[in-house]
Amino acid sequence: MIVLDNISKEFNRQMVLNGINLSVRDREIMVLLGPSGCGKTTLLKIIAGLIKQDRGSILINDESMDNYPPQERNIGFVFQEYALFPHKNVYENIAFGLKIRKLQESEIKSRVNEIMEILEIQHIRNKRISQISGGQKQRVALARALVIDPCVLLMDEPLSALDPVLRERLREELREILKKLGVTGLYVTHDLTEAMLLGDGVAVMNKGVLQQVGKPDEIFYHPKNEFVAKFVGVKNILKGTLLNLEKDNAIIEINNNNLKFNIKVKKYPIFERVREISLCIHPEDVMLENIKNMEEIFKKYPRDYNIIRGKVIDIIPNGSLLKVTVDIGPLDLYSITTRNLLDYEIGDEVIVLFSKEASHPLCGKKCGSNKKRSCKCRI
Repeated sequence: MIVLDNISKEFNRQMVLNGINLSVRDREIMVLLGPSGCGKTTLLKIIAGLIKQDRGSILINDESMDNYPPQERNIGFVFQEYALFPHKNVYENIAFGLKIRKLQESEIKSRVNEIMEILEIQHIRNKRISQISGGQKQRVALARALVIDPCVLLMDEPLSALDPVLRERLREELREILKKLGVTGLYVTHDLTEAMLLGDGVAVMNKGVLQQVGKPDEIFYHPKNEFVAKFVGVKNILKGTLLNLEKDNAIIEINNNNLKFNIKVKKYPIFERVREISLCIHPEDVMLENIKNMEEIFKKYPRDYNIIRGKVIDIIPNGSLLKVTVDIGPLDLYSITTRNLLDYEIGDEVIVLFSKEASHPLCGKKCGSNKKRSCKCRI
């Protein structure tokens, strides 16, 4: 288990990490997700002992690591560029950490062979690093980190140097390997798909501060603030004022950019405490219908759906999906659809529809860390 207690770090009087509190359970992979320069890699280096924190403490399996040098922390580290030795072959690279620990040659050979078999790289054991592919380099770097039997594995964007096709394949393989070996670790990335696939938990960072910590689905479907919402792709942010509370519903007056209209949303506890509300709506929850089909629309959708009139201003292909931008006045809303559901073109008037359950309140708190769960906005 890893516990980070109030970790802070400054460089040249600039705060890089500000009071990081985070817990990672045994055999859990926690993904640190955030934009470049937000402090993710610095945090990994502090845990590894490569950089000393200014404040706070690091505990691994209930033991403080603060006064241990890097070589005595028993931490495996997979660097972004792998940091493999070009003058050594694959076997020698993997065995390096064991030789530093002065293990018997027979023990080194046994451990290296075992990890190469798990990662299916026995056939390249004698090849130089310059002779193997990017995917094979990734496996060798992972093998070198795992062969020492670390209590914690740190991974700093280990797939970022790979081409998209190989990266997608290795994501799935990496998750299987980590679960098979029961690894406890921290994985750094700025890629949302990677975080959702690999993480048992996700910690979203921005400017050295943890914005939200939770399960991948919780981060994606219930972001706590506007930064997290936009980072996970929820561009539909509606700001408004609570007008009325009913038994199960709330009526919110939306007033983005001087555009005013009322919507019905699911009742959340936060509505009992605040009147000014920010809501996010995932683009896949926004339906679009051609305005010519008004009669069919009222038959197709329940009466409690929110209905807004708009105009299609952009349609962008995104793999098998299409991203559609709709102007509803001085505000753009975003929807995701498929080609077979596309019944309109750029410039067409459409009806925008979403259910009362589609919107989720942004409580504005930087909350949800494993250490302290203070947000009650959706309970």
